[in-house]
This record gives sequence, structure tokens and C-alpha cells, in this order.
Amino acid sequence: MIYGNINNEFFENQAAVLARPINLALHYLRDHQNELITHIVGKFPIELGEVPMILQVIDQDTAPKNQIRPEIHRKYIDVQFLAAGGPESAVYYDDDGTNVVTEDLIESRDVLFYAPNPNAPEGTIRFTAGTYAVYFPWDIHIPGVQAGDAAAYIRKIVIKVPVEACI
Repeated sequence: MIYGNINNEFFENQAAVLARPINLALHYLRDHQNELITHIVGKFPIELGEVPMILQVIDQDTAPKNQIRPEIHRKYIDVQFLAAGGPESAVYYDDDGTNVVTEDLIESRDVLFYAPNPNAPEGTIRFTAGTYAVYFPWDIHIPGVQAGDAAAYIRKIVIKVPVEACI
């Protein structure tokens, strides 16, 4: 898992060390941030550097962690970006093979949902506008977590980068 902010003075260096498709996704988010704030909600095919990807535009309210299922993806790397609203927290931990699958939608939607794991050594990211996180197929994540006492509206952009394009 990698995270940062498109407004960070080291953004170019951070993006440069990543696989080219992820680098292109991060630059797309930075270069199109204003239009993504007003983009219609939904799922859209895009192509960056001749790599077909999926752009998701999501409007939602954050929620307490216990109301959100941990998830993971196998075919795509998730590049998640907070375009507006927030704050948002996101929890992450390693898929070490001990987690219990509660729903397997890998074939239809490239997502596995896990039961909450109270013993997982979690990390937390606090998203503000401009923050991104890159979740790899071994990174269980719980996005959209309430950061504080009240829910907050968020405009989340996700670019799904095919794993095979980065190998």
C-alpha cells in the first residue's frame, strides 16, 4: 500500500518510482481533479498510456468502521483518491491468509469481502482532498470510514489499474 497527496512537493518523485500505469493514473487524478469533482457518478472505461483501466466516481457518506466490510481485489490495483469532502479514514492491513472470506465476487466484480479481523495489525490513513492511496492485491482495505464523531460527504475517485499491466 502506498499513499500520498497530489499537492505534495514530492509528488513527481513519488509517482516516478511506481509502475508506469500507476504513475499515469496518479497524474490523471492530479491533472483532472477539477473536472472529476463535477463528473457524473458511475463507472467508466478509460485508457491511459494504451492501458485500459476503469474510472469510478463515487459519492457517499463516511460511516463507522464496524459498518463497512473489509475488501480486497485480485485483478486490479485500486488507486483511490479523495477529490472533495471529507475527512475520511481508511484502514488497511496485509492479507496474510488468515482472514475469513464472507463473500467472493472475484469473477463478477473483482472483490472479496472479509469478516472483520480484530487481530489484524491495522494501519490508518486520514484522507483530505488530494490524498490518494494505492492498494495492491495483498492489501485488505476498509475505505470510507468516518474520521471523527460525524459522517462526512466524500467524492471518491477510484482508478482500477490491471495488475498484469504493471508486471
